[in-house]
Amino acid sequence: MIDYLDRMSPIPQGTGPRDVKAHQDPCFDTLKSHPPENRVMKKASLVGVSTTTLFYASCGCLGYAAFGNNAPGNFLTGFGFYEPFWLIDFANVCIAVHLIGAYQVFCQPIFAFAESRCHKRWPDRKFITSEYAVKIPFWGAYYINLFRLVWRTTYVILTAVLAMIFPFFNDFLGLIGAASFYPLTVYFPIEMHIAQSKIPRFSFTWIWLKILSWACLVISLVAAIGSIQGLAVALKTYKPFKTQN
Repeated sequence: MIDYLDRMSPIPQGTGPRDVKAHQDPCFDTLKSHPPENRVMKKASLVGVSTTTLFYASCGCLGYAAFGNNAPGNFLTGFGFYEPFWLIDFANVCIAVHLIGAYQVFCQPIFAFAESRCHKRWPDRKFITSEYAVKIPFWGAYYINLFRLVWRTTYVILTAVLAMIFPFFNDFLGLIGAASFYPLTVYFPIEMHIAQSKIPRFSFTWIWLKILSWACLVISLVAAIGSIQGLAVALKTYKPFKTQN
């Protein structure tokens, strides 16, 4: 029974990282009034989510079909070879560009929340409120806030250190994805759509939206359980600041 659970646990573990990507894809509504935003956003979301789903489903299905339970978490370097080098380097650059953008998407609300609270609590502190102009050649004046510089730099350093302390990337990312996927990507959008469209309770559309919501909740719970099981296994051989083989 234990061996069966160990063999099946990578399936829910793999859904967690996909959940993280799912709510990175929708574009922000910064479009102009013509054409209508709702039409453009529907097309953008459809193309973005469909492309992401096709890509990750292909990687998961083809990887499992080819390697079974031995499929590595990192398809780039998990097989033990690094050739052709240029292809691996190019793929890593693409991943870095993608994660830098995703890091900004997730961090900017945290930065804005912390800085606005500090501005309201200490409005007379020059360290928090003052802006200093720095002249940059061929650019002009660039204004720097010392509090923002120190706080954001400290935050990035701390998150980088935590990332190095926890080397089991896939399991930890899966747990975060499972925890954030359902409320941000499924529950709140569905509830807002029901409220905005004034869909009657127990109507055909209302029932199917609720079924979709509950089904995604079950998937998130299963992914969280699989990720926790993976973390428990990884902790048995855990060594700080070292990657797991």
